[in-house]
Amino acid sequence: MTPVLIFGAGRGVGLALARLLRRDDIPVLAMVRPRTDALPLLEIGADIMPGDVLEPGDVKRAFDALDDQGIVVSTVSGRTEDGRFVDDDGNRIIVDAAAARGVRHCILVTAIGCGEMMPFRSARAIAAFGDVVDAKTRAETHLKASGVPFTLIRPGGLGNEPATGRGMLSENPAIHGFIQRADVALLIRQVMSDPGALGRAYAAVDRDRARIDPIPATGTG
Repeated sequence: MTPVLIFGAGRGVGLALARLLRRDDIPVLAMVRPRTDALPLLEIGADIMPGDVLEPGDVKRAFDALDDQGIVVSTVSGRTEDGRFVDDDGNRIIVDAAAARGVRHCILVTAIGCGEMMPFRSARAIAAFGDVVDAKTRAETHLKASGVPFTLIRPGGLGNEPATGRGMLSENPAIHGFIQRADVALLIRQVMSDPGALGRAYAAVDRDRARIDPIPATGTG
């Protein structure tokens, strides 16, 4: 089976995806920081690779364990004490390593509001998450320019409840909404086996909690 290398598998969407893949006996390589609790990943039979996504050498070693037919998923996010966005800098390092390795598919998990969705952000969303979304957009742009076969997944607001099975992918730049992390993992699993998803960017929302903004936000409300 095609192995999957996950960056950000220690929690959230990454961990949910690792559990989903291992239930199907798909090999999972998980890069986790040394201080991260890796027990949940060890319990499901994932191969743990200690390292830091901000260290190119660590990321290269993770890719060295993946053959050229492997799939890469990044859900990494956060900010370092010195102000660096892992969303941007970490993902750039991952993308560069993916390009050097020549992987089959790179799935980058960012957020609603990135890329062509930016004009539809509300002033409140910009105030709360603007810097992070901007950093994620820079990572998206880097991936698009890399030549690596990619899919972008942009979840809306995230919850921790069990999967509803109502998650959906949309290319409408005006869509907003919420979704459970477990449902995002299901959608990523779906994209992995869909050749038509290559080169595309999707918002990920719960179809029962989605809304469409009729016009772009003006920044005044």
